[in-house]
Amino acid sequence: MTETTETGTEAPAARQAPEEVPRPRGIGPLGWLRWAWRQLTTMRTALILLFLVALGAVPGSVLPQRGQAPEKVVAYLDEHRTLGPWLDKLSMFDVFAAPWFAAIYILLFVSLAGCVLPRAVKHYRSMRARPPAAPRNLGRLPQHAEYETDAPPEDVLAEARAVLRGRRFRVDVSGGAASAEKGYLGESGNLLFHLALLALLFALGLGNLFGYRGNVLLMEGKTFANSLSLYDQFQPGRAFRGGELAPFTITLDDFKAKYETRGEKRGMGTDFDARIRYRTAPDAAERRYDLKINHPLKVGGAKVYLLGHGYAPVFTVRDAKGNVAFQDSVPFLEMERRNLTSEGVIKVPDAQPDQLAFYAILWPTATASEDGRQIVSAFPAPLRPVVTITAFKGDIGLDSGTPQSVYKLEGIGKTLQPVKGGQKLLEPGETFELPGGAGSITFDGLKEWTSLSVNHDPGRMPALIAAILAVLGVATSFMVRRRRVWVRASTGEGGRTVVEVGGLTLGNPTSEFDDIVAALRGPEDEPDPEDGPGPEPGPEPGPEPGESDPDADQEDGSAPEPKE
Repeated sequence: MTETTETGTEAPAARQAPEEVPRPRGIGPLGWLRWAWRQLTTMRTALILLFLVALGAVPGSVLPQRGQAPEKVVAYLDEHRTLGPWLDKLSMFDVFAAPWFAAIYILLFVSLAGCVLPRAVKHYRSMRARPPAAPRNLGRLPQHAEYETDAPPEDVLAEARAVLRGRRFRVDVSGGAASAEKGYLGESGNLLFHLALLALLFALGLGNLFGYRGNVLLMEGKTFANSLSLYDQFQPGRAFRGGELAPFTITLDDFKAKYETRGEKRGMGTDFDARIRYRTAPDAAERRYDLKINHPLKVGGAKVYLLGHGYAPVFTVRDAKGNVAFQDSVPFLEMERRNLTSEGVIKVPDAQPDQLAFYAILWPTATASEDGRQIVSAFPAPLRPVVTITAFKGDIGLDSGTPQSVYKLEGIGKTLQPVKGGQKLLEPGETFELPGGAGSITFDGLKEWTSLSVNHDPGRMPALIAAILAVLGVATSFMVRRRRVWVRASTGEGGRTVVEVGGLTLGNPTSEFDDIVAALRGPEDEPDPEDGPGPEPGPEPGPEPGESDPDADQEDGSAPEPKE
């Protein structure tokens, strides 16, 4: 009765709720990390990142950069008031120090490392492994030969070992067959190229981290000491310290420039030569050097390059009391590149009772324009230098403590007023007496200046070595191909030994296989010409069920043929 009651109270099977199937939990955070790592370390991702690095470097070569030409960046922002600020927010004027460029660079480095290093380990193990065992059907290989001989199978395999080792194959004899392989140098070259590319990225990062680059304008007769305060522009690496500067000095004795004098290229520079003296240390002996374009000076672990040149007129300024308030050369910046028409300013804060300032324009070879209304320069060399002077007096503003550009006058019309009648055209040796007894200015002569770039890059030599290794690796990977040869010897029905030889070459077959077969046959086993030519090798068919693929992994654990 109890059993009936208990059974009767149960719901029919069709009405019972089905058991709840557990929901999949997903791969979890660790699984997602593994997936992301596998995607990052693929060669496809590395190529995409390499393309992004090249694409990101385009704005750095098209737009002016603050590290090289900050004045051009300011001019660009003034000319493009709408587009310029947006580009500045995207770090387009400082591309190679931008966070997004650094992120691409680091991801590329990690991707290459995660892709190449495991390949190198696998390649090393494959080189030490035994050659893959012979496939079951050698006749299916792209290269195949078969012949009979009276020598026993053991002697045939011993001869095969000797012949193949003589051709620098790695040989293993087992199971009635000899397996041989060589050409690992091609894959080694491929890995060398990628490892060298990884080293090149590391060297570039090393140079940007610990190196520095600075520009300095040096006039004839002046000396530059390698100090931070004497650089006109200095760009240090992120880990650079100021005390790491080498204590060398450079003195510019003379600068010579040669120009084309005839034809359509008239006025184009043909040779620039800066004759300098330098010391590697304050107590070191002085040496001479002719600094030219593409012939830098190596000193103190840095390279000094010749960048540009210009003119520095020499002036003597006397104040209203007749005292010499200024006497020196002043660098002028070019206004017109072809004939070097230049402009500059002379600031005389020591003049009494009023400070003096002058704006000047230099024409190296002065001549009248075609309409005869203005002066122009007909040639970049100083054949007839002429300077026009515009005088100002008042407060230059240097005592306020606000930094000023040495190439620009501040406060014109406010604290600095133009002198009435204070304009004059001067030739070398002429003096202009300012109206009202405010003073005088004499154009004494003309000197030249040159701009130098001092570049210290500790990653330069490692980068050069890495580039050479990369070229060698690429050349080796194209010249050397993987080759495999198998020789099987077995007793035939007539008691003679049947020898089968199969070859597999990565790419197109080579004549080396025929040479190996000829060496194995020997002169007594050469085929009779009256028997006609042997069967031509046919196309490579796919493996049948139950047969081993020569490209597949073997039971001995050897790796398959690598596929690019």
